[in-house]
Amino acid sequence: MQPDFTTELRRCDEDGIAYAAELIRAGQTVAVPTETVYGLAADARDSDAVARIYAAKGRPAFNPLIVHVAGVAMARDLAELDDNSLRLAAAFWPGPLTLVLPVRAEAGLSPLVMAGLPTIAIRCPAHPAMQALIAASGAPLAAPSANRSGAISPTNAEHVRRSLGGRIPLVLDGGPTARGIESTIAACAGDHIRLLRPGPIAAERLEQASGLPVVVSGSDHGIEAPGQMESHYAPSKPVRLNATDAMAGEYLIGFGAVKGDISLSETADLDEAAAALFAALHIADASSAPRIAVANVPMEGVGLAINDRLRRAAA
Repeated sequence: MQPDFTTELRRCDEDGIAYAAELIRAGQTVAVPTETVYGLAADARDSDAVARIYAAKGRPAFNPLIVHVAGVAMARDLAELDDNSLRLAAAFWPGPLTLVLPVRAEAGLSPLVMAGLPTIAIRCPAHPAMQALIAASGAPLAAPSANRSGAISPTNAEHVRRSLGGRIPLVLDGGPTARGIESTIAACAGDHIRLLRPGPIAAERLEQASGLPVVVSGSDHGIEAPGQMESHYAPSKPVRLNATDAMAGEYLIGFGAVKGDISLSETADLDEAAAALFAALHIADASSAPRIAVANVPMEGVGLAINDRLRRAAA
C-alpha cells in the first residue's frame, strides 16, 4: 500500500500540541501519548475523522472506540452517568478507567464511535498531553491505541511510527508511557460492576470504591468495548505462555525467577511488568528468533490484565 502521508514526529510540547489541535480541527488523526499507551486521536463528533481512525488502523467497524474527555462535566454531555458511575469517576478520574455508559441522544457523537451500540466508552485521561489536546482542539477525542488493528500496542513514539508510518500525519513524542497497558473497562449494572477488560485498576479497587461486587464479563455478551476480540495485541510470531525456559528458536520474556532474554520484572513486581509488557513484546518480535515464549505471571492484581493481553497475543 502506498503511504498517504509523510508521518511527522514532533515533540509533545506547546507548539506540538497546537499543531496537533490544528490537524484535529481539520478532521485529521494524531497519535498522542496517554498514561496507558499511545492513542490515535480524532474529533469524536466528526464521522469523516473517525473513519480515518478505522482506515489507518485497519480496524473492524464493529469494534467501538473509547472517547477521551476533559472531566465529568464533558462526560455528562455525552452519556448518562448513574450514582455508581459517578463514584467510580470520582475515585479514578483522571486515570486509566474507562466507563461504558448509555449514550445521550443529543451527544452529537459520530455513530461510528459506538459501532452500532447504545453505549459509549468514556475515559478521562491523566496524561497532560491528551488533556492539553482535548482543551486545544475543543473536542472530545476518540482514541484507540495508535497501531495496526490486532497488533502489539505502542508504548513509545517509535512503536507508532513503525506501525502507522505513512498512514497518519503526526506523532507527538512524549516518551515512554507510564502504565504500559490499556485502561480498565467497566460498566455499572445496578447491583454490581461488570469488568469488560482488566487493566491497571484492579477489580478489588473497583469494589472498594463502589461498594459493589465486580463480575468478570464473558464473551457471551459479544463485543461491548475495545480490547475484547479473541486475537489481539499480537506479535507477528507464535507466542508460548507459562514458559520456564526457552526452547530452540524462542526469544524468552522472563518474569521473577525466570530470567529470559529480557525480563518484565526481575523482582516479580506486577506494576513494573505491566509497564514493560508491550515494549518487551515489540523487542521480541523484532528479534531474530522465530518464536516467542513468556514466563508465567501470577493471576492477581494487575496480573489479571497482563494475562488477558498475553492470552489474546497467543490466540
